[in-house]
Amino acid sequence: MIENKELDLAWDFVNNTDRNVFLTGKAGTGKTTFLHKLKMKSLKRMVVVAPTGVAAINAKGVTIHSFFQMPFGPLLPDTDLNNTSSGFNRKFSKTKINIIKSLDLLVIDEISMVRADLLDGIDRVLRRFKSRNKVFGGVQLLMIGDLQQLSPIIKENEWELLKPYYRNGFFFSSQAYLQCQAITIELSHIFRQDNPKFISILNEIRTNTLTQASADELNKRYQPDFVPDEKEGYISLTTHNNKAEQTNNRELDKLKSKTYTYDASVEGKFPEYAYPNKEKLTLKVGAQVMFIKNDSSPEKRYFNGKIGKVIHLDRDEVIVHCQEDDFNIVTTPEIWENINYTVDAETKAITENKIGAYTQMPLRLAWSITIHKSQGLTFEKAIIDAQGAFAHGQTYVALSRCKSLEGLVLNSKINSSQIISDSNVLSFNKMAEENQPDKGILQASKSEFQLNLIAELFDFYKFLHPIGRILDIYYKNKTSIEGQVEDPLDTMKSCVTELLKVANAFKAQLTALSETSEAPESSEALQERFIKAINYFSVQTKERISPAIKSFGFTTDNKTIEKDMLKQFDTLEELLTSKLLYFEGLTTGFNVITFLELRAKSVFLAKDKPKKPRKTIIDGTTNIELFELLRELRNSIAKREDLVHFQVFTQKALYDMCETLPTNKQELKQVNGMGKVRVEKYGTAILEVIRTYCDENDIETSDASEIDLFEKPKPKRKKGDTKKISLDLFKMGKSAEAIALERDLNVNTITGHLASFISSGEVKITDLISEVHYEELKNIIPKTKFENLSDLKHQVDAKYSYGELRLVLDDLYK
Repeated sequence: MIENKELDLAWDFVNNTDRNVFLTGKAGTGKTTFLHKLKMKSLKRMVVVAPTGVAAINAKGVTIHSFFQMPFGPLLPDTDLNNTSSGFNRKFSKTKINIIKSLDLLVIDEISMVRADLLDGIDRVLRRFKSRNKVFGGVQLLMIGDLQQLSPIIKENEWELLKPYYRNGFFFSSQAYLQCQAITIELSHIFRQDNPKFISILNEIRTNTLTQASADELNKRYQPDFVPDEKEGYISLTTHNNKAEQTNNRELDKLKSKTYTYDASVEGKFPEYAYPNKEKLTLKVGAQVMFIKNDSSPEKRYFNGKIGKVIHLDRDEVIVHCQEDDFNIVTTPEIWENINYTVDAETKAITENKIGAYTQMPLRLAWSITIHKSQGLTFEKAIIDAQGAFAHGQTYVALSRCKSLEGLVLNSKINSSQIISDSNVLSFNKMAEENQPDKGILQASKSEFQLNLIAELFDFYKFLHPIGRILDIYYKNKTSIEGQVEDPLDTMKSCVTELLKVANAFKAQLTALSETSEAPESSEALQERFIKAINYFSVQTKERISPAIKSFGFTTDNKTIEKDMLKQFDTLEELLTSKLLYFEGLTTGFNVITFLELRAKSVFLAKDKPKKPRKTIIDGTTNIELFELLRELRNSIAKREDLVHFQVFTQKALYDMCETLPTNKQELKQVNGMGKVRVEKYGTAILEVIRTYCDENDIETSDASEIDLFEKPKPKRKKGDTKKISLDLFKMGKSAEAIALERDLNVNTITGHLASFISSGEVKITDLISEVHYEELKNIIPKTKFENLSDLKHQVDAKYSYGELRLVLDDLYK
């Protein structure tokens, strides 16, 4: 690509700042080439979208509506985009959400066709998943297009709904665009044409300032009765599709040669509206055709828009000769790919994933095509019929397809009636032209971009909402929540408040330093201050916030409260992990690319963490294992009797039992919330769990026979007796569940009884645990770091019971 100052400036703004950029320019100034280079060489995580299917395929991107899952029709500023009444799916996949969250740059090609309300819709989706308080969610936008070419399509009834909100339908009147402080860079060097006179005429048409002298010069090409020589390869450009179709069919019918039909092949997902060519392509020898794709082979024999004539046809190939070539082109089917964006499982890079393909000969009948379909193409020779021009920019698009005046023929004279320009576009372009950015603005934007990244790094403001939310829930529901909540959160809140003050002061220092120095990345003084700040924030985070998060823990019977608190706590954990990732990765100094890589990586940290069933975080009791055993008992009883778990016994009662360790019904009745009815119904099973736990852990307890007022005194039972009873029942063919039901005991207790006979060979471990779970746990447990059985239980899948874990642990470490 030939270098020029506007392209260099655009490249610097897109890659080295976070400024939103509208890249425009006359036809043939290299906008498409710039996009292809950006996709190949930019280090930013980007997605490319376009307003139509064909434009998206050509840009090797996806449509706006499919990526952002936009409903069709007007999008009023107060429309609920999540409304599914129209049947439109607004549920975003986790992959799509992660792509948006990790996105640095969104490229919108053919922006001239994007309506104002659609750009506002994009803004709202990006805010929803990335940063709610920043325009476009903080994602940088590169908008590519020429406002003097194709304009947005707005039906009259749709405009009636939209006009109370927008001055006009163009993207630049959207609310988001007006807020985003975009810069406009206009490319002025024209690569397509090299005749200064023709370039001047085109510019006058583009700006609706065609002088009489230029009109006279242009109309010298007026030849109403022109009949091109078949060998010269002229293509006719017309305003309406039916005119082009009629011309092509008429000319094809004139040929007496044999007809060949080529059927397209469609694989996977490829919507019909995005088909780049006819599904059934009819050709004859002698037909004038146009290539509609660049040659994918290394020879690069043809390009999109090249005109030639068919000289031979067979089932698998078409041979075309172009007048300017001294060789024939053997044409075989080409493939157009339909892509979506995914995230690479290993690198976490945003990758293009082929979801469909359209295979067809890359040829179209080309005696005539519409001006609309000619956008983006270049012709050596063309016949222009602009008499029926009906839309903004049509005449300019048609004339600017030609490389020279000499290759241009007019079917009708060009006058002001064929030059339709929108006054809104003219005024916008004039204002943009007067405010083109320069090197000074670039340097200031580069510095501001880096300062914003540093500010983002040291900003702990996002911690305040989840902290405040958890405290709010806790204060309103104190009687329903047990555990360490208030103290850890107060510690975090205090630390975060202090860090916010330090961050504000640090930002002011950096801003002052940057005014008299270069951008932070290349400033020695700024880097020195940055490294000191990283060290300070890292120490404060590790010594104050991390321990507070680790000490936080609670339990509650209320599932709604539990879910809400855990959701907020997950957010705190993710924020902390993200900050520590930044601090560790930037200890040697600030670097933009490193920062962007870390920011993208931080999005996937939570996704990559091993999933563990965090029912609740237990704290406030020393007998954690008993806590779990009693909770499992409660859940099994609740399930068996179709109760809500706290109807068996409350969370507070659970804590009390773990602390007081009642081993008879009189003691159990003293537990808060355990009345006579509950003790009668569930007391035997509860006490069996507590007694077994105390026996196994050599905890001294009171003698049940002396104190129990609900039972007649019994002789003290030996430890081995109850286990032997369970074994006898097991040998009779009863399962652990059946034995537990018969003896009114917990399944875990029965499993413990039977496990004691594994060493003697009377019971096999696989009698008590499925072979699948046994093999899985034998593999999982040695790879897991845990402090105790309860800790292990929280780290593995919820499908493994407490008893199963204990069995495999005993087997592994006996």
